[in-house]
Amino acid sequence: MTDVALAEPVNGTIEIAGPERERLNELVGRFLKATKDKRKVVIDPHARYFDVELDDLSLVPGQNPRIGAMRFDQWLSRSASQN
Repeated sequence: MTDVALAEPVNGTIEIAGPERERLNELVGRFLKATKDKRKVVIDPHARYFDVELDDLSLVPGQNPRIGAMRFDQWLSRSASQN
């Protein structure tokens, strides 16, 4: 993120992705557990995101994303230790 933020403008879109592909519900569930939040993740395949029904490829990067080095578990352990 820092490299992209400090770089010259590209007048376009830059996709940034993590080094692993995971389902959003799994990431949210792990975050809730790590923060001792008792809420449960409920999966609704017909839920809408900005009035659009999503599928497994809706929120994943395209052909040439910039891949970050930090995995979700690394970020989560750092974030949880700060709280």
